[in-house]
Amino acid sequence: MNIAHLLYAPLAAGLLLPSINTHAGLNTLQHYQEKAQQYHAILKAPVFAKTPEEIEKSIQHYMAAGDMRGDAIAGLKKDEVSFENTVGAIDDLFFRIISDVSMISILKNASPDAAIREAAAEAIKKYDEWEVSLNYREDIYEAVKNYAATGPSLEGEKAKLLHETMLDYKRNGFDLSKEVKGEVELLQKRLSKLSNDFDTNIADASTPLTFTAGELAGVPESFLGQEGIKTAGDEYTLMANITWHFLTIMRNAGKEETRKRMKIARYSLAREKNVELLEEILKIRSQVAAKLGYASWGDYRTETKMAHNTANVLAFLENLNSGLKPKFKAEIEAFQVLKARDTGDAEAEIKIWDWRYYRNQYMKEKFQVDAEALKVFFPYDVTLEGMFGLYEEIFGLQIEEIVNPYRWHEDVTLHVVSDSKTGEPLGLFYLDMFPRPGKFNHFAQFSIIGARRLPNGHRQRPTVALICNFPTPGKDQPSLLSPDDVETLFHEFGHVLHSVLTQVDFFRFSGTNVPRDFVEAPSQMLEYWLQSKEVLDRFAADYRDPTKKIPAETISRIVEANRATVATTYSRQLLFATMDMSLHGPKKSGSDDEFDLVEVSNGFFENTFLPAPENSAFVAYFGHLTGYDAGYYGYAWADIISADMGSVFENAPGGYLDSEVGRRLRNEIYATGDSRDVRESIEAFLGRKQSMKPFLKKLGIE
Repeated sequence: MNIAHLLYAPLAAGLLLPSINTHAGLNTLQHYQEKAQQYHAILKAPVFAKTPEEIEKSIQHYMAAGDMRGDAIAGLKKDEVSFENTVGAIDDLFFRIISDVSMISILKNASPDAAIREAAAEAIKKYDEWEVSLNYREDIYEAVKNYAATGPSLEGEKAKLLHETMLDYKRNGFDLSKEVKGEVELLQKRLSKLSNDFDTNIADASTPLTFTAGELAGVPESFLGQEGIKTAGDEYTLMANITWHFLTIMRNAGKEETRKRMKIARYSLAREKNVELLEEILKIRSQVAAKLGYASWGDYRTETKMAHNTANVLAFLENLNSGLKPKFKAEIEAFQVLKARDTGDAEAEIKIWDWRYYRNQYMKEKFQVDAEALKVFFPYDVTLEGMFGLYEEIFGLQIEEIVNPYRWHEDVTLHVVSDSKTGEPLGLFYLDMFPRPGKFNHFAQFSIIGARRLPNGHRQRPTVALICNFPTPGKDQPSLLSPDDVETLFHEFGHVLHSVLTQVDFFRFSGTNVPRDFVEAPSQMLEYWLQSKEVLDRFAADYRDPTKKIPAETISRIVEANRATVATTYSRQLLFATMDMSLHGPKKSGSDDEFDLVEVSNGFFENTFLPAPENSAFVAYFGHLTGYDAGYYGYAWADIISADMGSVFENAPGGYLDSEVGRRLRNEIYATGDSRDVRESIEAFLGRKQSMKPFLKKLGIE
């Protein structure tokens, strides 16, 4: 159970800081810990390491403790084995060590101290190599095999855990000769190291670009006035690696050359180091799959997912792409009309650095939807509290900020989620929401402390964090979110709900530890809430005059505009999914092991979306290729499910605010995790078989 596979995995450690949160009325962690004890539950906030030396000592301690637990399992005699001391003990082992190592993992992703980030990265490398060795311990396998040979009569989670544990050993090569299994183990260790290096290079990649005010025509003054952006009299410095900077330019800069420079810089990040690394990673993955008896790494990775194999995934992507092609072509043609008008060139083509800009212009002109103007309705703090209030009402929760005893940066806040009816604390989450140098530069939930029923019957409740990069506040205004930013916030917090509301017995099945092609569905579904005026009126108001709400006709136009341009955004997603799956698919007969990775990966752009910029190498910065490898298709796969689930709320008596449906979602999806087949959970929530109709409606291709 590799730590990097837990939905952008771990959460990490950072600096130990005294709490400076002085909000009146904030409760303490101790208060909720004592309250949790009344429900035979444990609530914990980790104590983060403070120095590189502490990190090194901690990782050695964690691995030693893991070895001791492994030795206890391995030392069992045949007549001593039971579910609890073999299969259950392995789940407990991973629950404990991943919860420990996840604290270190945030240092790698979010500490402001470069020395701590570096030490954390090295510690994670050591852990990952150690974990591979743990997974290949023959003596532990013998104990589990001895227990399985007793033919135990198990049901529910226990039966599923035994089955999947034995499958893990098969997938690790325990059915093969000792020699081949040993080769696979060595390859897996090498693969672990290379993947960590690939991720670190992405995190470290940084490209500043300087522009004049004239070159930034069209870019909002509110953005240009941000601290650190204006670096001289007529010089502005933007960072290609900061997603917020990148998207602001691509959507608003009227000068094509400005957009082109930013796009090429973004698509060249980490190229010098990561192209060669990825070539080796792909080669090793192919070797591992072959030794284990799979036709490809894609088949190996999808075996335990809903899709089951590469052929199903590629057919799914091809069918979806074919269905979208006519609409995608029509949308690009509509954008081209605008570019032809702007440039005076009737033959002007939409380039890959153009589509976001002209999509934005098209939405403004045809639908009177101006994403920049709409930001005034979404100040970050108000939007966050509004989202909390909605989810409290829908799912029967109470969300409160509490005094933060340990944190890795002064901006980090800590919150507790409780059941609104009983007051039972369900879990903790941290928020680290704004960009800074060296920080993980996308948007994701990170798990810190896992959830499990402990041997004494008590429940360990989960602790997670959101690591995001929303626009920072300006000099005279709060952080203002675009509609896309709000959608991202609702989506990512869906992962928090999925984690915190878990009620399963085993760590392996808890929260977001579900098939990767399902994990996005419960979060993508929450994006639909933003189509409802009743929902938006709860929190969306002009921060300069809170009496002003978004008009109903504007919301309708937003929905219509998104549907009118969805094929462009979706085709881009299909591009990445097809690239990922094809790079990990079976090699063609007679194909040479040596190929130009950049040339091959860039070739997918033209076939599915728009041609990549010349001399660019997006694949080097494609962070999903580790952790989500052979799995990016899961976003589209899960979107079909999420649209179907969202339609249940849409058609409910209370609409998106229907608490009865919300409670069913909480019980049938969030609480159950992977403790049963997710298809069963989906249909239990839907109350019927799955349907594609809501998804096709979303795409406008009914």
